Amino acid sequence: MLAVMSSDIPSSKAPEAADTSRRLAESNSADQSAQPLDAGLYVVSTPIGNLRDITLRALDTLRAADEILAEDTRTSRRLLDAHDIRSKLSPYHDHNGAKRRPEILDKLANGAAIALISDAGTPLVSDPGWKLARTALDAGHRVFPIPGASALLAGLVASGLPSDRFMFCGFLPVKTSARRKEAEKLAATPATLVFYESGPRLTACLQDLADMLGGDREAAIARELTKLFEETRRGSLAELAKYYAENGHPKGEIVILVGPPGEVEVTKAMVDAALQAALKTQSLKQAAAEVAAKLNIPKRDAYQRGLALKDG
Repeated sequence: MLAVMSSDIPSSKAPEAADTSRRLAESNSADQSAQPLDAGLYVVSTPIGNLRDITLRALDTLRAADEILAEDTRTSRRLLDAHDIRSKLSPYHDHNGAKRRPEILDKLANGAAIALISDAGTPLVSDPGWKLARTALDAGHRVFPIPGASALLAGLVASGLPSDRFMFCGFLPVKTSARRKEAEKLAATPATLVFYESGPRLTACLQDLADMLGGDREAAIARELTKLFEETRRGSLAELAKYYAENGHPKGEIVILVGPPGEVEVTKAMVDAALQAALKTQSLKQAAAEVAAKLNIPKRDAYQRGLALKDG
């Protein structure tokens, strides 16, 4: 049975949101000046839709930064303008990252405070910024997290699925065969799985997940989070795949959430079959580790059983 919830939360484009943001920015700039920042890279979370979902600390950091690195400066400029932030803005993305990193490291070494933002949400999550953060850390510079909005967490709390243990899987491969192979590896993971996906690929992705994880697995599709047309649709993977196949793909940013597998009794025959298949191409140690992870059994037990099978 499908369940759906929609929201009438104003989008980031709503006039009242922009007006409120400008008034807040004017008040902040009038009441206090930006405090100087220590040298380092500041990884700043930005709203995923609604401009008001930005923290006061994020605003302070962006105002005080010597430079703001953005994945798309046009998108980020709208956010900065709404909050009257005039710090230097420059592009940093996959295409220029290798060229820009040495220059950025030099600035950090000379005492600069540099902020890193993405188009929306928390940088480094399905985002090119992680290479810069890793390089900065390896060079001995500090990296400061400035937490805030995240589509991953927003989708998780709206899904109604178990949140005590979850695994973020990013985007699955585009090609069907690779996507199905990746999904199969995740089938036995005892956690809620979280994926990002685009609208045009959603139906095919859901069908592959239903085939590889089981059509009866609980799932949810969260889209346009914090925006005017926010929606969370819940059901089994098979039900959701059928719904979007019949109704067409939705627009907007999409989070797919899949509940953990149900409790399945692992029999000796299941373990033996899995080990025999794995031992055809792997060493005993590798096969035991793979089967233990896949069937959620102790690695020692899988190894001992594999040893017995090899000895005959």
